[in-house]
Amino acid sequence: MRNRALGRTGLYVSELCLGTMTFGGGEGMWQKIGALQQNEAERLVGTAVDGGVNFLDTADVYAEGLSEEITGHAIRNLKLPRDEIVVATKVFGATGQGPNARGNTRSHIIDGVKASLKRLRLDHIDLYQIHGFDPATPIEETVEALDTLVRHGHVRYTGVSNWAAWQIVKAQGIAQHRGLAQFQSLQAYYTLAGRDLEREIVPMLKAERIGLMVWSPLAGGLLSGKYGRDGKSEQGGRRVDFDFPPVDAERGYAVVDAMRPIAQAHGVSVARIALAWLLHQEVVTSVIVGAKRPEQLEDNLAATEVRLDARQLATLDEASRLPPEYPGWMFERQGAYRRDQIAQG
Repeated sequence: MRNRALGRTGLYVSELCLGTMTFGGGEGMWQKIGALQQNEAERLVGTAVDGGVNFLDTADVYAEGLSEEITGHAIRNLKLPRDEIVVATKVFGATGQGPNARGNTRSHIIDGVKASLKRLRLDHIDLYQIHGFDPATPIEETVEALDTLVRHGHVRYTGVSNWAAWQIVKAQGIAQHRGLAQFQSLQAYYTLAGRDLEREIVPMLKAERIGLMVWSPLAGGLLSGKYGRDGKSEQGGRRVDFDFPPVDAERGYAVVDAMRPIAQAHGVSVARIALAWLLHQEVVTSVIVGAKRPEQLEDNLAATEVRLDARQLATLDEASRLPPEYPGWMFERQGAYRRDQIAQG
């Protein structure tokens, strides 16, 4: 397990991060995603830490707060040294019935961090992330509220999730101009079956030196190789009851078909190849893996041992490459000469 710096900071996080969305259950979709209780969750946390993971990711809306509670108890019950565990959580979603119990307002963010700290039973959060974009709240208000939390010591670093490139750059510009804490990470969906991030967001992340945390790296289980083209799972699976994130099914199955012989050549699961591909991408800081069973998590952790050669990476790139889209194809056409100059030193 390698460790990588988070954004422009000196904070190092493991290249795999344990996601806790399967903790707690609760009502509705959370029950479908996972309903692990304290003992089961602690087994997973212990397995992850034993495998070299130092990074845990949760959110205030996961299982309506139960995920944070279980995660906090697990840290204490397993006697994990606080300074050796990086804890990330998120704010944005609805945590109550009122019109102000949601969004990226100063009020909701400050109330949210207090509630998360209480559920996690911690005195600070290492990485506090805005979980989604709020069109009703000025970005200035959000950035200033996060800076307040950093200055007060409740939060060490800040990040964002599910924002567009222009939104992130605008927030960074505001923070730089006003001397406020800047985002150090983006948590986003990125897989062999969904490489949309590469059009605008990946170049922005590289230019701004923002770390990338990948959620749903197996496309909701589709890239585990356990689903047939009829959509049914060999051993039961989350996508049967919770078809998310959206995926072009034919594209996804074509990617799985390309991964199978590579997985066989390495003697590993298809899922490990999907995770290994992400770990080979320069822009990726950490890949969030979730599980319901220790053996499933152990298989995911073993993806760090898989080394794909140039031919295998080219095969996967060919099977999953994005179709040309404007203005990307114009950049490719007009910038060739200058790219050659750069390459020549």
